Amino acid sequence: MSTLGVSFTDTALEARVLAGVEEVERQLAAAVDSPDRLVAEAATHLLNAGGKRFRPLLVMLAAEFGDPVAADVARSAVVVELTHLATLYHDDVMDEADVRRGAPSANSRWGNSVAILVGDYLFAQASDLVSDLGTDAVRIQARTFSRLVQGQIRETIGPADDEDALGHYLAVVADKTGSLIATAALFGSKMAGAPTDVQETLTEFGERIGAAFQLADDIIDVASETGDSGKTPGTDLREGVPTLPTLIALRSTDPGSERLRTLLGRPLTDDAEHAEALALLRDHPAMAEARSYVRAEADAAGVLLAKLPDSSARSALQELCDTVVTRVG
Repeated sequence: MSTLGVSFTDTALEARVLAGVEEVERQLAAAVDSPDRLVAEAATHLLNAGGKRFRPLLVMLAAEFGDPVAADVARSAVVVELTHLATLYHDDVMDEADVRRGAPSANSRWGNSVAILVGDYLFAQASDLVSDLGTDAVRIQARTFSRLVQGQIRETIGPADDEDALGHYLAVVADKTGSLIATAALFGSKMAGAPTDVQETLTEFGERIGAAFQLADDIIDVASETGDSGKTPGTDLREGVPTLPTLIALRSTDPGSERLRTLLGRPLTDDAEHAEALALLRDHPAMAEARSYVRAEADAAGVLLAKLPDSSARSALQELCDTVVTRVG
């Protein structure tokens, strides 16, 4: 089996992870259900649209450093995935998105108010489930939620006049993406009863690899001809959304980059200007610098894994690091 860059050569590990993810799917379906037809339909909308289930996978792999079949492992993965799904409903409203996972977004189908309330409903369901996991889990979830919201606020407001735009963006990625993936690794190891030092290492690993995957998507959005990120190449560029390569390019003082800098930082609704900016950015040294940054993050995550006991699960996590490097070329 290969999923998200993880190839399972250990059949016993593969069986446990598959069984765990399947149990998460079952519990997710139950958690988003509602006797109200509209709530049930809207809440299952994105769940039924699919998704990589990266976070539940990470929960299951992290649990391998303790008791992987502990009863609360799957429940903690459901908490994380419900939280992730809830953020997608809210993000689509903030971004005025029309499509999510190849299907009409909830806000385009039911309107912004319903989409926001469904996101709130999923957060509530996650809170209900996490309350059964103990006080520590509730505290972890609350702090993660706080970071998610702060990241969204930072992204919405943008950097202050005296703030470094790239540093601001990296902080947003850490809060909006890294925090929840870190919690996935922490929950998996914690619910499995792994030693505290292992939990801490896996949490830091999750934070780094989560950010690295997001930043790799930034590079793919520019470099890919086929939409490997699930979007039309140059989508962020067209919408004027800041990303790692564009922010690095904007810092360039090279006189030859003046035209690119003029184009960047604003929506490029004109097709000719968009094509020009995409071509210039692909050839700009900012792409190499962005790739180096992502590789460094993946390498740092890999170094953390060396602290963990040698096992098939550790090898699978190492493959995630290797996949990040492969994705950015």
